[in-house]
Amino acid sequence: MRGLVGIAMVMLTVSAQSAETVEVTIQNFRFVPARVAIQPGDTVRWTNQEKRASHSVLFTAEALESERLFPGESWSRRFDSPGRQAYRCGPHPEMEGVVEVRGD
Repeated sequence: MRGLVGIAMVMLTVSAQSAETVEVTIQNFRFVPARVAIQPGDTVRWTNQEKRASHSVLFTAEALESERLFPGESWSRRFDSPGRQAYRCGPHPEMEGVVEVRGD
């Protein structure tokens, strides 16, 4: 039994170590890149690189919105389940993006 627990711990450690953080920049009133493809367990971090404007990251299907991001600020979200997650900027709805969480 102890061997199985050890194997499970190693597998959890490998999974945690393989998770990545993908960067999305907010600049020129756009999300760059506008589409990211990630694996379950990965994190996306949005960073506002505008000079003066504030933005947010709004997932309308879940009614989940980041706080307002002022220049130089970031917000991160981890994605555990496969699927397509569309988002937009709360105050600027013309700014759109997609997080595609692959299930393979």
